[in-house]
Formats: sequence, C-alpha cells, structure tokens
Amino acid sequence: MLIAEEYGCRIYNPEDGRVYEPKSDFSGYRFLGSSGKWFLVVDSRMKLYIIDVFSEKRIDLPPLESFKGSHFKIWREGEENVKHMLMDDEDPFCDEIPHAAEDLRGRLWVDDKNGNYVVVWQFEMYPFLGFCRTGDDHYREIPTELEVQRELRGLNDMVLKGYNLYVYATREFIRHLDLSGQDEDGFKDVSEKHRLPMWMPSMTMKERERMKQKRSIPSNKGIAVTRAGQVLVVFTYDLGTSESHRMFHLYKRDPKDLDPKTLDTQLLEVHSLGDEALFYDLGITVPADHTLGIEPNSIYFTRDDRICHNKLSCLDIGVFNLATKTVKRFHGLSNFNFNDAQWFLPS
Repeated sequence: MLIAEEYGCRIYNPEDGRVYEPKSDFSGYRFLGSSGKWFLVVDSRMKLYIIDVFSEKRIDLPPLESFKGSHFKIWREGEENVKHMLMDDEDPFCDEIPHAAEDLRGRLWVDDKNGNYVVVWQFEMYPFLGFCRTGDDHYREIPTELEVQRELRGLNDMVLKGYNLYVYATREFIRHLDLSGQDEDGFKDVSEKHRLPMWMPSMTMKERERMKQKRSIPSNKGIAVTRAGQVLVVFTYDLGTSESHRMFHLYKRDPKDLDPKTLDTQLLEVHSLGDEALFYDLGITVPADHTLGIEPNSIYFTRDDRICHNKLSCLDIGVFNLATKTVKRFHGLSNFNFNDAQWFLPS
C-alpha cells in the first residue's frame, strides 16, 4: 500500500511491478494497520473505520469519546480534536491533553472466516490503550502504567494476533493479554512469569569489530510473533555505507528461562525463520508461498517505528533475506511520490 496526501493510496504488486488504483477514493484517511484486505483508518475528524481496500465496504467503529475506563476519560473538542484526562479525585486540576488524528496508533485483526474483528489503538506515548470487538458500541480501557505489574508497565511496541495482544513493555518484558474475555474489563493478563527482561546478548569482540566496519547504527527494536505464538525481539540496524541500508537480527527466549533452577539466561539468536516470512508492519510471520511471491526466511519491511515513532523516521521499502543478509529493492517505486507505505496480505 502506497500512501500519499494528494491522491490517497495506490496498491503495488511486486510480482508484476504494477500499481493499481483502488475502486474508492481513500484520500483524507490515515492508515493505521491492516489485517488481510481490511485496513484500520482514521479521518481528519478523528473518526475510526475499517475499510476493504478492494471494494466500497466500510465498518463504522464507535466514536473515541465512547471510551469507558476507570482511569481516563475522553471527550470531543470541536470537529477535529478529542481530549483525554486522568480521572483523579485528589487532583481536580489534571491536565486536559488534546489529540489530533496524527497522534493515533493502532492494530487490527479480522477473522477471515466470519469477519469478527478486534481493534486496539493508542494516543502515542500516553499510558493507556483502547480496544473494541465486533458488536461493541464503546471502547474498553487497558492501562499500561496504573495498576500494572512493574515489569510489564509501558509500551515500546505491540502486536495483535487474533484475540492475543502482545505488548513490549518499557523494561523489555512481554505483556500478553487475552482480549476474548466477556467480563467487565474484557481482557485477561496471561503473561508468562520471567525473571529477566528480553535484553540483547552481549556481542563478542569479533562481532563488535564487524559491526564497526559496517558502520552499523542501532535504529530500533520491536517485537514480532510467529505462527506458533513465539515472541521474537527484532533489532534493526542502519548501515551508513551500504546499498542495503538495513540489517536485522532476531532473538527469542531460551526455553530454560522458565525453569526456576535457572539463575541466568540470555536470548538466543534466530538465524532462520524456515519456511516462514516476517511482515514487520504487521508484526507476524506467515507461511512462505512462491505462487504469491512470499519469500521464505525473509523480513518484509517499510519503517520500523510503526507504533512508537522515532525522531528521525525513515521510510525504506524492501525484503531482507536472513540467510544471505541481503536486501531486495523495488526500483520501480522510485517513479512514485508517496510519504508512507505498508505491506499487507490480501485474503
């Protein structure tokens, strides 16, 4: 998906190198996330929708001001803004924080079989999430700081896979929430109990020298979830002198980490995804499929700060091969003017 302010969006198929124009005019939308052919979008009036980019189907989502929580409240301020504030009985002068469409981040999952969906969104850098499911007329609150276990507080990245939400917490633990619940909160914390964060292992002197020679600069770290439900930490490096520009390293927990007898463990590097491909915009792996052009053991990327933006954000479209450590480019895209892009997988 190629996105530009002046013409909305275009759909690029890397297999035939052609760019297609959607049936509907999607100018005025910001594209937050996708699931299959469906995209979570927000318009300039701060209204959320789920749209089918191959037809004129659109699902209107509850207004942001329908948000119900025990810690925060949201209300509309004019046509294009909403505000939120902490509900604190002890402080009647809590700040009212305004938000525009540019502040929203989001994830979407749609069930291919029955069309049921889950939507999760956040005002970037603020300590709560909102979510809804099919049939809801309001959003529920998920605190990311208040009343959350210390190790699991904060949010650096998040991945939505089915009804499972994985949050990469500030202290680099993984918070795993089940959003399928029918109780008042609508979610349940099912996080594994780990003693140590998901810290990157220390490099050897040889590895440090090799990274120095390549002028590798760490640019971001996030998470991805495999088809089997295993959480991976994704480290991204910028290569200042290389035409490849990007380098990726993947890590997973050592299974011994859950053994109470284990005193110390380090993450294990994942050198191969096997017959799967990682779509970093979605945060998930999918089966490789040569008929669809999905290459095995590869990482499809555009930008690595989809949820929490870096100060110097760089749009960079390519496919990184884990085995050869090379990047495949799509030079035909240089003929198009766009300011954002996302890989997606039409159902």
